[in-house]
Amino acid sequence: MHIGIGQVHELILEGGILQARISCSRELIPRPGQYLLASTASDSPLPVPVFQTGFSPSGFLAAPILETWRAGQRLYLRGPLGHGFVLPLSARRVGLIAFDDLPLRLNGLIEIALEQNAEIALVCHTSPDDLPDVVEVHPLSALEDVVAWADYLAFDIARENLHELKRRLGERGQAPAGKEAQVLIRTPIVCGGIAECGVCAVMLESAWKFACKEGPVFKMWPLMG
Repeated sequence: MHIGIGQVHELILEGGILQARISCSRELIPRPGQYLLASTASDSPLPVPVFQTGFSPSGFLAAPILETWRAGQRLYLRGPLGHGFVLPLSARRVGLIAFDDLPLRLNGLIEIALEQNAEIALVCHTSPDDLPDVVEVHPLSALEDVVAWADYLAFDIARENLHELKRRLGERGQAPAGKEAQVLIRTPIVCGGIAECGVCAVMLESAWKFACKEGPVFKMWPLMG
């Protein structure tokens, strides 16, 4: 974990979600699925957890952010925190599933998958702007087909919708041979893994897990205990 200074370089509105292009040192850049704690004051008691939503030459794109942030504003950053996605080098068919939100937090995996010459299928309600042409975009109704096709899957889902995802997967809630999958579970992250306050706790594999430090990206199989 690192502590440093960043700056809001630019504000971007996409799909109704405000993002910031943040410039910072390389060691502060979270990989897809990880997060930083960001604040506009060094002694702020409630920093904002921000996720990487894309790469940029001098830093990264981040969301969600506060509407009060402005271009040129200094940020105090701590992180990267938590476990992010790990795309296997062997992955050749990558399925990205944004179950209930824009797939912004999955964007960073697209660039990594393309560098590996992998095919990419994106399942979402609304696709981001300026996607590479090689990315196939599918509606949520194609979820089961993409799950069957992919050899690596990355999900982005709110904690309260896990039961619905499990229902949709049905028998595929158990790990098929040769398939790897991870899930980013979105929960409120308050303490950044310091206090173990339990606000972010998720029941997985019949045990409570803290998303702030044991996640927010977890192994998918088994989905839940």
